[in-house]
Amino acid sequence: MNRRNFLKVIAAGATVVAVSPSLIRGNLYAADGKLYVGYEKAQIVDAAGIPIKASRLEKEVTYIFNYPYASTPCMLINLPESSEQEVALKSEMGEDYIWKNGVGKDRTIVAYVAICAHQLTHPTPNDSFIQYVPKNKPTMAYGNSGIIVCSAHLSAYDARAGAKVLSGAASQPLAAVVLEHADDDTLWAVGILGADKFQDYFRAFKPEFKQFYNGAAEAKKLVSISAKTVKLTEFSKELIQY
Repeated sequence: MNRRNFLKVIAAGATVVAVSPSLIRGNLYAADGKLYVGYEKAQIVDAAGIPIKASRLEKEVTYIFNYPYASTPCMLINLPESSEQEVALKSEMGEDYIWKNGVGKDRTIVAYVAICAHQLTHPTPNDSFIQYVPKNKPTMAYGNSGIIVCSAHLSAYDARAGAKVLSGAASQPLAAVVLEHADDDTLWAVGILGADKFQDYFRAFKPEFKQFYNGAAEAKKLVSISAKTVKLTEFSKELIQY
């Protein structure tokens, strides 16, 4: 999705204001049902710090990067087919919002916060129970593959449609990472769309933050400038998928 597609129009009385998400911070509840939280803009780069080109992403591979905080894992996926567009979603609190679509030449590139909406299962350097399951691999969570599955309790999310819940105990979609696709084929994370679980996550995993991030203060630092990205197979020692 390019910057033009991100422009939102908010009516405030007789005043109409155009807002670019990458230029704002805090919650944006727009009249058209979009829920957006702006964070520091960060370029998606590889482990060596080299910008990742959208056209170079492997198909149906789960990539992991931390955003918008140093400890909050997100997944980046280049789907085998174009994403859906203008998907209406609802948070567990009843908030309505619209997920626009994926980015890239064919709208196949999507990104979501990799913290399960059910019980906060997420990838760690030790293991991961949550990942994208390619279309040619079976899963117990749902009748079809090509979806995101949390194997901890078999919640399934639609990767093509804003990570809406397909089955399982999850009560809302995964929060989406808002991406910008630049003219030079680079990718940028600019914010979070939908209801996130960040504060619950920060309360629940303090021992983990000490182990992997030198404590809670470091874990809660905002990511800026760039977000290093690796394949899930390189991020976690063990992958569990049912």
